[in-house]
Amino acid sequence: MAGMKAFGFLSFGHYALGNQAGPDAAQVLKDGLAIAQAADEIGVNNASFRVHHFAPQGASPMPLLGAIAGSTKHIEVGTGVIDMRYENPLYLAEEAAALDLLSDGRVALGVSRGSPEPADKGWEAFGYTAEADNGADMARAKFESFLAAIDGHGVATAAPAEKQYPRMYRAGTPLPVFPHSPGLRKNIFWGSGTNASAEQAAADGVNLMSSTLVSEADGRTLGEVQAEQIEVYRKAWKEAGHDWTPRVSVSRSIFPIVTDRDRQLFAASATGKDQIGSLGEGTNVTFGRSYAAEPDTLIEQLKADPAIAAADTLLLTIPNQMGVDLNVSILQNFAEHVAPALGWIPATEGPATGYPID
Repeated sequence: MAGMKAFGFLSFGHYALGNQAGPDAAQVLKDGLAIAQAADEIGVNNASFRVHHFAPQGASPMPLLGAIAGSTKHIEVGTGVIDMRYENPLYLAEEAAALDLLSDGRVALGVSRGSPEPADKGWEAFGYTAEADNGADMARAKFESFLAAIDGHGVATAAPAEKQYPRMYRAGTPLPVFPHSPGLRKNIFWGSGTNASAEQAAADGVNLMSSTLVSEADGRTLGEVQAEQIEVYRKAWKEAGHDWTPRVSVSRSIFPIVTDRDRQLFAASATGKDQIGSLGEGTNVTFGRSYAAEPDTLIEQLKADPAIAAADTLLLTIPNQMGVDLNVSILQNFAEHVAPALGWIPATEGPATGYPID
């Protein structure tokens, strides 16, 4: 399990409102498309986008992901992550299957319960209710419905023949949603922040995604906490007896310093250690450090991160507000000067696959 196989980018999709400085929503969407197209030419493996509601960020990812899939050849399109509390799971299953078919399987769709947000139970405005204050129970139920739908199980029943138009089924026949993409389950990731949710993801038979923070704050580094989660996940996967090899994705803020401009823009971004903070749910979390250094230093720092070593995919969080050229240069610098030393296999050489489960 030495070294990552794939790397991509994760855009939070921030945009400016009103008289604020910065790109507006339209420009950010167009920039996201342009960055992904350029990344595809470089050989970057993944283009992922954050999903947030009631905030000036990306909220409805499928149009953008479809545009990227239709205008690229190799790069995966994905999310990090879709908040299941806001979703109709059957409609999401239809959208995800269509995207998977359109892209020839180039999908890495991350979903989860979702993180704290500006709205007070904003999912209620979308027409959904939950028993748990954070909506975790509803998110879980929707995720189970989503998995059943993408697996092709019947989720409705056929009407009596005289009520059908067109008449296609015997009355009472279980009906799945359409379209169906047989390989979609292998392209779904659960966004995990704890050992328990990582273990559950393995039991569910989906890939694992861990971002730049975890719901642990016990003095260990982010990489150490995530490495333990990955170990728990792979052990649970083996015990579950699934017949395919899963993938594991982690995210980091990384800025290779190659030019004087890079040094002026990013040198001050480097932090020497992870930070402890709160997301407002009553527990502390560990936020990952930001890396900004010359390539040789970056390589040594990233090799020392046990989670990067254990994962097969690394996503670089990018400052999307700074435009296409700058973000493409970050990806180009990482591809040319850092990624090969970490075990990178460009997308042009084949799709990313997980590590074998020992």
